[in-house]
Amino acid sequence: MPETLGKTFEQSIALNYQLYNGLFLTLPLDAVEQTGLLLPLLEADCQEGLEQGRDPVDIIQGFLKTHKPDFTEQEQTAFLFKVIQYVERQVVLVDALEDAAYSKMHQSEKLDALQQLLQRTSADNSIAGLAKLLTRFVVRVTLTAHPTQFYPGPVLAIIGDLTRAISRANTPRIRELLLQLGHTPFFRKEKPSPYDEAVLLSWYLGNIFYPVMGRMMDKLAPKFPEALAQNPQLMKIGFWPGGDRDGNPFVTVEITRRVAAKLRYSIANCYHQHVRELKRRLTFPGIYERLGTLEKQLHGELSDIQPRYTLTAEGILETLDEIESRLVERHQGLFLGELHSFRNRVRLFGFHFASLDIRQDSTIIKRTLDDAFNLNPELSLPSGLSEDEETASLMRITGNINIEAASEPVLQDTLKSFSVVREIQAQNGEQGCHRYIISNCHGPVDMARAYALFRLCGWHDIPLTIDIVPLFESIHDLKHAGDYMARMYANPDYSRHLQNRGGRQTVMLGFSDGTKDGGYLMANWAIFRAKEDITAASREAGIEVAFFDGRGGPPARGGGNTYLFYAHLGKKIEGNQVQMTVQGQTISSHFGIKQAAHHNLSQLLAAGLENKLYDHSSRELNTEQRELIQSLADISYRKYTDFKQHPLFLPYLEQMSTLKYYNMANIGSRPARRGNASELRFEDLRAIPFVGAWGQLKQNVPGYFGLGTALKEQENAGRWQGCTRLYRESGFIRALIVNSMQNISKSNFALTRYMSRDPVFGEFWNLIHDEFELTREMVMKISGQKLLLEDNPRTRLSIELREKVVLPLLVIQQYGLMQIHSLRDTDEDARMEVYEKMVVRSLYGNINASRNSA
Repeated sequence: MPETLGKTFEQSIALNYQLYNGLFLTLPLDAVEQTGLLLPLLEADCQEGLEQGRDPVDIIQGFLKTHKPDFTEQEQTAFLFKVIQYVERQVVLVDALEDAAYSKMHQSEKLDALQQLLQRTSADNSIAGLAKLLTRFVVRVTLTAHPTQFYPGPVLAIIGDLTRAISRANTPRIRELLLQLGHTPFFRKEKPSPYDEAVLLSWYLGNIFYPVMGRMMDKLAPKFPEALAQNPQLMKIGFWPGGDRDGNPFVTVEITRRVAAKLRYSIANCYHQHVRELKRRLTFPGIYERLGTLEKQLHGELSDIQPRYTLTAEGILETLDEIESRLVERHQGLFLGELHSFRNRVRLFGFHFASLDIRQDSTIIKRTLDDAFNLNPELSLPSGLSEDEETASLMRITGNINIEAASEPVLQDTLKSFSVVREIQAQNGEQGCHRYIISNCHGPVDMARAYALFRLCGWHDIPLTIDIVPLFESIHDLKHAGDYMARMYANPDYSRHLQNRGGRQTVMLGFSDGTKDGGYLMANWAIFRAKEDITAASREAGIEVAFFDGRGGPPARGGGNTYLFYAHLGKKIEGNQVQMTVQGQTISSHFGIKQAAHHNLSQLLAAGLENKLYDHSSRELNTEQRELIQSLADISYRKYTDFKQHPLFLPYLEQMSTLKYYNMANIGSRPARRGNASELRFEDLRAIPFVGAWGQLKQNVPGYFGLGTALKEQENAGRWQGCTRLYRESGFIRALIVNSMQNISKSNFALTRYMSRDPVFGEFWNLIHDEFELTREMVMKISGQKLLLEDNPRTRLSIELREKVVLPLLVIQQYGLMQIHSLRDTDEDARMEVYEKMVVRSLYGNINASRNSA
């Protein structure tokens, strides 16, 4: 199969890239006329120059001297900006080619994981077990607005049209679209607002998730009618834009309201179009008129001035039941399948479409509560309480506070975020907003503070119809997470709250900040162990826990092969739900087209269901394996911690990477760092620019650092045979190794080899390079592969093509950074500004080419 996929990639993507890129070169575009013919020469110079050990300044200046000898510096920089523009559009072409070949490359029909599971359960008579599991199983994909996606809306639309044209081999149309692409700006002059981000992501809701999830339910519902009648929301969508205010001062309660209204508008629009389609078929007396009334009611929802929220999901379902009865009794059940298809969607999406999560950092929640106590001293707690006593007291607090009296805007908005939940639930239904996520949660008292603020902000006399979701991120908190939850379950007030919520508790675990804190191997192992500990505590308390994974795009932030991850969690980890965040390019690459969305949703469903239905030895770890993984994790953690505490760690990121330029890129609404401290502190680093900066350097440190040292020490200690056996027998370890290979494959230390000669950072660069080389050697040795990702040609060849396309961009970026360094102690501000702009502009193509950059 790997050989077949390699041929398919060559025929459907690599050769077509050459063909359509050649077509691109003939277009009457300014960027093409100035750069197109020279770009292949620049690509060759960059490749050869780096292999020869030349630095980016030497490469770029040598190229310009040869091919543009009469250019002034201003003309040279203008030429380089044209190169950037051209390469950005080459990346779009690669995206469209891969999307067009998606079904072939993923063999999605032949390898439909969910369909294979259905066939297997039917063959081995375990279909009844699957039906029982479907009564409570849930897959929840949460879309976030984290800034890892550059493409503006018009470019995303062109990619979609270009994909369809390529699929049909419509060369004239492809030429038109490439020409349109050349005239369409990529650069955002202003940051998007959180509402802009919500509008952009709502496109995926209506155009991808509504039809794809609907069709999946249309196929499953007839096979499992009773199970899915009990659990009609087998698949759910979460939504963070407009609700995630952690570190984003631009998310306000007014934005939250607007986003909630946009979500209701989006689903009402889908229903309106669907009812119009139904009317074309159900033209029968008494039915056509009922559908006409429903159509008018939905149209009333779509008013921009004053929408009329007169409909409920329950009301629509009652209408559909009445129509079905009449259809069966008087019209032989004609087109009953179409009616059921609409009903499946109403059950799936209600009037919320996607559930808007509210998220805030624990430190802000504490400050907000402290401020409320200062303004309302009669509510204050006695001093000297232990943490458990404080937790108990907070869980019993009652009263009302004046939200408008808060002393700071951020504290006032935080208070309002607790009260706005009731408004959204009244408008969109309880599913519209039913989770409050506490970032950086340090235990029961942080959960109790959030609960107390709900009680003080309008919920003191009614049951709390929202879930308190702790997000454990640091290695310390992951280590103690099981104890935290056991203590919380033991609290009688919180226990009653959970019983009102169906005896379920959601716990979020952060791969991103976990990796930033503890390194790649330790973070993944700490999360695995935390899940086991929390599962044990939850089962002991009679609570069903659901784990919500804060996964980013790359393996450094929990990305990589999600099927491998969820298929190998074992029985000690509760698995009735698969919940994960998706963001940036991961949204567009995994859910940007219907084939991809169907494939990836099927993979998630199949992985979770199979994990519950069947036992596999590769999922369960014995004592010897656990001891070995713990030893590997400890060694890796020490290596990473020493690295993180190196005195040059932060200066290197500040001075030698693109870290500070993320905020200038206008990719997302959220600032690139927490807090307002003038001096950069490690704790203020946001995971996305942190991981992204390493990615732009093509060093990708968070995705492997410490892994090579850990494996080498085991080999030196005579435990290598145990390591190779662990790789063969443990799906968890195999997934970790395979996913780290992605980050290593995307690394290119030749790009920054010049830093090894830097008088300040030379030794630090060599420290990173040594660990990279060691890790590459050890992962290939433990896997038995002769080249990275040898058994996954689809990923390997895609990475090779994309890295080749963006190489000139990477060299130009380093050229810009080197010029900035040379101008740092001068007063040539104008030149400095030009090169800073060059660095910022070069970010976009690199980000988009990676597809999971951060």
